[in-house]
Amino acid sequence: MDNPAIKRIVSAQPSETKSNDVEQVAYREEPKAPVPAFGSTESKDHDLSGSLFNPSEGYLQGSEWSTSFAGMATEPFDPRIGEILMKPVAESEIEIKPDGLLYLPEIKYRRILNRAFGPGGWGLVPRGAHSVSGRTLSREYALICLGRFISQARGEQDYFDEGGLATATEGCKSNALVRCCKDLGVASELWDPAFINQFKAKYCVEEWVTHAVKGNKKRMWRLKTRQWEYPWAKK
Repeated sequence: MDNPAIKRIVSAQPSETKSNDVEQVAYREEPKAPVPAFGSTESKDHDLSGSLFNPSEGYLQGSEWSTSFAGMATEPFDPRIGEILMKPVAESEIEIKPDGLLYLPEIKYRRILNRAFGPGGWGLVPRGAHSVSGRTLSREYALICLGRFISQARGEQDYFDEGGLATATEGCKSNALVRCCKDLGVASELWDPAFINQFKAKYCVEEWVTHAVKGNKKRMWRLKTRQWEYPWAKK
């Protein structure tokens, strides 16, 4: 005959199977929440709606070149590439800013890189988000050529209102490219004081000019082959 008291004691004790199940659940690793894709605003922690100034931009997440220095200084490039990169700049291509700074238009740096490495053989990689200081936009970029890290520089560009941010981002990138190209020897003459002084003496002139609207006068530089443009004029 079955004893009711024994039945109650047995039923009150958990089975070995249930105890094991509890242990397995306790030590099971919780699955990680998926990271939203670029542009998603589903999570407050990964809000990329303002991606222009967001340091965790989608296309940078998990990108090797956003942090890598792979291939840096491993070996020289082919002599043919070196000749293209370090070829003296044609004096007819050099420009001068009103403050006397010599420069080579940014598009010509791109043409030199295309001749040396071929279109698609080089690129600029962002190394962080845009940052703003007053009315100056800046961003760090790395120059990659034939799969090798070459140089890194921060480009900057002034802007006057939010409507000019898109243009400022392009100017920022171009400025970083020019700075990175110094490490490849491109247009190195433009940083040589002796060359700068000789070029100015031969091809440039500094004059007093007057602003057509404000009436203020200022000493500014120009090429001898150019004339002053509105609103500046020599009087």
